[in-house]
Amino acid sequence: MDRFDISIIGGGVIGLAVARTLSTDLRFANKSFVILEQEAQFGQHISSRNSEVIHAGIYYPEDSLKARLCVRGKALLYDYCQKHDIAHKRCGKLIVASDKERDALLALQQQALRNGVSDLELLTAADVRQREPDIKCDLALFSPSSGIVDSHQLMATLLHESEAAGALFARQTRVSGIEFTGKEFLIDTVNTAESGAENYRFASAAIVNCAGLFADKVLAMFDGADQSRLSTTQRPAIHFCKGDYFSYTGAARLNHLVYPMPEANTVGLGIHATIDLGGGIRFGPDAEYVESLDYDIDARKKTTFANAIRRYLPSIKEDDLQPAYSGIRPKLSAAGEAARDFVLLNAAGYELGTDNSRVIHLMGIESPGLTSSLALAEMLADRLSLE
Repeated sequence: MDRFDISIIGGGVIGLAVARTLSTDLRFANKSFVILEQEAQFGQHISSRNSEVIHAGIYYPEDSLKARLCVRGKALLYDYCQKHDIAHKRCGKLIVASDKERDALLALQQQALRNGVSDLELLTAADVRQREPDIKCDLALFSPSSGIVDSHQLMATLLHESEAAGALFARQTRVSGIEFTGKEFLIDTVNTAESGAENYRFASAAIVNCAGLFADKVLAMFDGADQSRLSTTQRPAIHFCKGDYFSYTGAARLNHLVYPMPEANTVGLGIHATIDLGGGIRFGPDAEYVESLDYDIDARKKTTFANAIRRYLPSIKEDDLQPAYSGIRPKLSAAGEAARDFVLLNAAGYELGTDNSRVIHLMGIESPGLTSSLALAEMLADRLSLE
């Protein structure tokens, strides 16, 4: 039977960052790695269906994993992109507000300070007009360290480094079962290629679950391995939250990301304006809980989108918007529940705490997951054990 020291389940940006970090870490020298990806290519779900924004770390609760990993990950990501010539731009972000939202905007600035983001600048309406003539607001926060990145090029580079360090990328390989022998894990997989299913079983000393939208399904497989001791009611569940994006064909041009103030009791940051590396503009995402993976876009939503965007871009017309793409977030909070932090679980299904573990499950890695990817991988390198 084939054997690997470390198996990484999921070939999105998180799994690839983990693979690259572990396989190039001297603490894991001479260890064998496999990345198990059920799709034909890497990053086909969350990692390629987002805003491609490098977040500053503004919104998240103080001392949360999201806050700490976003701030650390931002620095690591910019350095990595510069070192490897990955297309990116530190374009900055405007969080725009009305006079009645002033107190909330200032509270957001204080939240950012508590998270270690000390470079935010408070702008007047005149300041904003100088930077973005088409944007309407009474005041704004400017975040100079926010940016955008070519997520596909980032993932391709992470994979290249992983493979150069000896990692095997097993595409079209879906994990179907996990068994614990008392010494190591036996992983059953199914080949998902159209040519027909092919079963493959191998042994692994350690497992990192980076399965994103399917992370709870992988966690449930550890019941059979007699590892997950949580009941089904205690075990974290992934809830699908869909967000649509519309491209923009109007005359307005933007130099920065533009975000409205987040509305109370929402599951996202509001329909914001994102620029891409070619200067194009897209708007989104909205937020809608769904029961299954469905990336179709209802073009009729452009009316709702246009009404939301007019809060800060009055010239927007419905006909300026065209369906672009959609993404689905793996939320740990169900509809109507408070937002939850990233969660790291050990082999037994409990939160990892300060212990090391041979199994680490990454649960609910939504935004700012892309920004946090290298910092999260760095944390795992300190916490993963082969003993």
